[in-house]
Amino acid sequence: MQQIADHLGVSKFVVSKALSGKGGVNEATKNRVIQAASQLGYFAQKNAYIKNQTVAQQTAPSPGKQSVIVLMPNIRFQTKDSLYWGKILEGISAELESRGFGMVIVSDSRVDQFMHVLNPGGILGMIGVGQIDSALLLEVHRLGIPMVLVDHEDALIPTDTIFANNGDSMMRVCNHLIGLGHTRLHFIGNIAFSRSFRDRWLGFREAMEENGLKAPDSDDPMLLLAGVDTGEFTETFKEWLTARQKSKQLPTALVCANDSIAIRVEQVLRETGIEVPGGMTVTGFDNIDDAFRSDPPLTTVHVPKEAMGRRAVRKLLERIEQPEHALEKVLISAELVYRDSTAAPSDG
Repeated sequence: MQQIADHLGVSKFVVSKALSGKGGVNEATKNRVIQAASQLGYFAQKNAYIKNQTVAQQTAPSPGKQSVIVLMPNIRFQTKDSLYWGKILEGISAELESRGFGMVIVSDSRVDQFMHVLNPGGILGMIGVGQIDSALLLEVHRLGIPMVLVDHEDALIPTDTIFANNGDSMMRVCNHLIGLGHTRLHFIGNIAFSRSFRDRWLGFREAMEENGLKAPDSDDPMLLLAGVDTGEFTETFKEWLTARQKSKQLPTALVCANDSIAIRVEQVLRETGIEVPGGMTVTGFDNIDDAFRSDPPLTTVHVPKEAMGRRAVRKLLERIEQPEHALEKVLISAELVYRDSTAAPSDG
């Protein structure tokens, strides 16, 4: 703590307050302390951050005696017929049930509400699914509760993570499109929205560079779309599309960060009079149920969502049994699904 204090030019008392979670330090200072603590390796030191708590059980837990908290803030964005996070939850639930453990689902990501329902003595561990606020993860880490994150990671909080193999899968999508003859590809999404989106963008960019094609600059507006989770990005996309039409700089293929974005992109293209795939090729990612029902059905990447949920449970149990082992980032293979939204470019 003294090293952190010296690094930031504050007192050791301020550092202690910021890391204790007891208040008394403004948010800006607290965030600076957490950032510095992460950079200086404070969280990586055994028991440096967790005091008077058991970091993890040393032996395998007894089935039927404890539950796993599943924190899923994003589940509120789901529709009945278009599940992504829900499919991951099914995998978690099935694996826990097969091993005799209970499950408590929490969708409220506010720290005060979460801590109110949390009973460390009766909790085996936590699986976080999707984007989760750093402050909440910090509280879980402070309590010494083992956790695994699915489709999310936090640079400040060391933990095991489970992802689809986003980068390699997106490269396969792009290589497929380039093989069809496309040279003007554009990525549609928000690369700051989640780690998965960023990895998909990096896979896109790498495929473009390997094929001698120019990828959009990182400040391109289509890489920074607001409202990708709610669909509010459509007006911004429509304005961009119209401007590209006027300047005769339309891409021939739109590579979307996920299926939900791609489905809305297809709708805007229809409204603008651009046929898919005759006038524009569109691809998605995730293979949600709506991807097959879209018009036309989306070429996408099938993410084995239930398998990710099951693997998260196994990783959590491995962590409990072997707390000293190095943290792992597990990548689950995903497969390209060919449907009707892709074709060779009409201009040859």
